[in-house]
Amino acid sequence: MIMNEQTYYLSYFIDELFQNGMEDVVISPGSRSTPLAMLFSEHPHLNDWLHFDERSAAFFALGIAQTKQKPVALVCTSGTAAANYYPAIIEAYYSRVPLIILTADRPHELRDNGAPQAIDQIKMYGDYVKHYHEMALPEATEPMLIYSRRQASRAFTISNSRNKGVVQYNFPFKDPLVPNLQLEDLWGQFKSPYLKSSGGFETIDDFEAEDILNAISNYNRGLIVCGELTREEEITSVLKLAKEWKIPVLADTLSQLRQYEETHEYVISTYDALLKHDDFRENYQPEFIIRFGSMPVSKPYFQWLISHEPHLHIVVDEQAGYREPSNAKTWMVYSSVDHFIDQLLSSNSSYVCDSTWTGEWQAIDEATKALLREITEHDLTEGSVVSTLSDHLPNRHTVFVGSSMPIRDMDTFFLPAQKHVIVRANRGANGIDGVVSSAFGAAATGEEVTLLIGDLSFLHDYTSLLLGIKNGLKLRIVVINNNGGGIFSFLPQYEHKQHFEKLFGTPFNPPIKEMVESLNVRYHLAQSNEQLANLVREPVTGIEVIEVQTDRDENFKWHQDIRGHVRQIINNYKGER
Repeated sequence: MIMNEQTYYLSYFIDELFQNGMEDVVISPGSRSTPLAMLFSEHPHLNDWLHFDERSAAFFALGIAQTKQKPVALVCTSGTAAANYYPAIIEAYYSRVPLIILTADRPHELRDNGAPQAIDQIKMYGDYVKHYHEMALPEATEPMLIYSRRQASRAFTISNSRNKGVVQYNFPFKDPLVPNLQLEDLWGQFKSPYLKSSGGFETIDDFEAEDILNAISNYNRGLIVCGELTREEEITSVLKLAKEWKIPVLADTLSQLRQYEETHEYVISTYDALLKHDDFRENYQPEFIIRFGSMPVSKPYFQWLISHEPHLHIVVDEQAGYREPSNAKTWMVYSSVDHFIDQLLSSNSSYVCDSTWTGEWQAIDEATKALLREITEHDLTEGSVVSTLSDHLPNRHTVFVGSSMPIRDMDTFFLPAQKHVIVRANRGANGIDGVVSSAFGAAATGEEVTLLIGDLSFLHDYTSLLLGIKNGLKLRIVVINNNGGGIFSFLPQYEHKQHFEKLFGTPFNPPIKEMVESLNVRYHLAQSNEQLANLVREPVTGIEVIEVQTDRDENFKWHQDIRGHVRQIINNYKGER
């Protein structure tokens, strides 16, 4: 038995997503989702990706959506399949990534009465979705076909508009579940979205911008701080503002300001290493800070902001929300970054930062960069892995970075260069789950991607290698194998030796080589910086895994030594003042 004309109800919904701009759908196998899965796969203009693990599939979709900055659909069957989407939905909520979750469900008469594979899917993701809608049972009447298109258009618009995020549409299906793919004019005659909407980022008027500039003009020592930036216009505007104001820019590794063709001497990349020292924090207190983008990765910066609150703290966010965890007294500016900077630079008033202040930041940054390059030049360490990527990755490449130590080493050792290397990460919820899948998602958009990840994160998402193999994707994975949770060595738990290894170090002795080769994936063991450099210079032609083996205790001591060297630079500079 097949659905016959009820098929139009779903084919029109799917085509309406395409008319709104959707390009990708990620499907996990199941029976109740048969109508959606078959029709998505049949649509002539949509890329359909398959993976059996809903958790991994959701992070894969997130990686595509994060890279393209447009909604991706997810399709799963009823029951716990939908629950496995939850971690990626939480990540998407906090990182403002648009996803459209299409959960198949049992019809109403089979709910809450012991029927198999039937759980409560109504608003199951709570406040982590922007919008929830329970679809009606499929009908082929004209009003219901219009309803279906309208809901699809609405789903796309809500997901993709202000504060991009997740929507869930729950589809109850009765038997039969197989759609009729032979129907005439299966996708309808629409050539544009059923619902049209106009909107954009928040803006402020020129008078408000003038007030902000006047407040800034009362101070000589300022900083621009940049968290994650996602648009080219934001990057170029921040660099232009820094150049005009001659002001230091503390550039997070996700800001895209470090390795960009137009990056310049005002970009300060070593601030995390510098702010670990009390003397530096005391002597270089800014009078004002303007932050663009989310809160930076750097914990020392966060602690410094709490303990040394500036006179004026401005956070510019392109969407209304509250992304300021320090509790510092803050002037929230809801505007797109580039529009706000254009307003500042087109004002009749002008501003230039104190030259001595800026010069000192630049001089200490240059000395610290030279130190970090020298320290990472010889022995293969976790930090030198990042330094090697920084120096040898080709132009127009993407680095996807895992949480915990990899992102923090990127913040320290990924130094500026005039080439365009994009850095991406899942920093909404900062989890270690789904990182490999998200990197595959970025690679699925056509970007050439190298993933930097720790061994525990790799184990957590190991089965996503099958996703990459099945879909013919290309990804280079650099696994730093320190046999456990390396970041905990830098936390107070490290002093509690009785419980540390069992509860925090968590050594699992992963056989990375055997695991990788069992899937016929290329494996390399890099034992020197030179070997690693030779490998990462090459184009990414398939899936390959490069393992770098390190020791957690030695890595901790090595980082402590670096802190001592940076302290000496700071002390030397104090002596010259």
